Amino acid sequence: MLRFTRRGALALGLAAVLTTQTPVLTPALADDLPVLKVATLQGGTVSWELDTIAHYGLDAANGFHLEVLPLAGKSASEVALLGGEADAIVTDWFWVARQRAEGRDYTFIPYSRAVGGLLVKPQSGIMDLEDLAGKKIGIAGGPLDKSWLILRAYAQQEFGMDLAAQTEQVFGAPPLIMEAALSGEVDAAINFWHFGAKMQARGMESLVTTGEAAQALGLDPETPLLGYVLSEKLVAEKPEAVAGLRAASRAAKDMLATNDEAFARLRDVMRVKSDAQYVALVAGFREGIPAQAPVDEAAADKMLKLMAGLGGEDLLGPVKDLPPGTFLTN
Repeated sequence: MLRFTRRGALALGLAAVLTTQTPVLTPALADDLPVLKVATLQGGTVSWELDTIAHYGLDAANGFHLEVLPLAGKSASEVALLGGEADAIVTDWFWVARQRAEGRDYTFIPYSRAVGGLLVKPQSGIMDLEDLAGKKIGIAGGPLDKSWLILRAYAQQEFGMDLAAQTEQVFGAPPLIMEAALSGEVDAAINFWHFGAKMQARGMESLVTTGEAAQALGLDPETPLLGYVLSEKLVAEKPEAVAGLRAASRAAKDMLATNDEAFARLRDVMRVKSDAQYVALVAGFREGIPAQAPVDEAAADKMLKLMAGLGGEDLLGPVKDLPPGTFLTN
């Protein structure tokens, strides 16, 4: 624990004084560091943090060398981790829980608690979930999307409404769902948080966020959904590097939370099309930064049981309870 604290302090102090031109270590020294290869969705929001870590030398400052493996999708990153092509990926801890229940030793370091929500056009006349009866909802992420499952539970609790039975669902990739909602092809949309931010920048409004629905269900909205996932074997083999990844991730978050110039440097990486989109994405990222504290496992177990009830074995396989060791930070 002391090692993590010292490294975190070093990274945070470094983040406060670095400029965009300041290298931390010479390439020769960096080459001597243990390597961590992180696979991530090309152009995804995780790349903002990884780019910040690499640009400011936060990996070298924390005793490891970061290599980024850009991939085309979530499934590809999971295959890369399972196949040993990557040391770590970013995904949700439900996947980790399922892997642990099936005998694999993956564990989770919190990355973000940012979640999406349900968006409508202001002129749609849809004022609450009951108004969606008989209408069409576009959903990114498929029928087992976590936001969709939480909103289904919320609709049942608050309105006695079976959202799946009383609406028509259209599933698709996040950009397609965004365009379908903006064009009116669907009446409402559930999308990943960064696409939701882009949709709001183009005039759509939040009917209910996943966080609001989770809180109404008695779940803890502070529970981080996404995190760096790696094996306990790697933790045992490269403890310094894993500690360094956690410290570098926190240092990058602290920098992006407060340093507007550090975020402005990422504008091209973020692929924004307007100032409004940029502002919305920055705000969404900052809002999703999790607390630097252990995950509340009782709260996570409660969320897992809700998901298991709605998603069943298709989502979580044999998992009924939170497997010990799911969260490395605990």
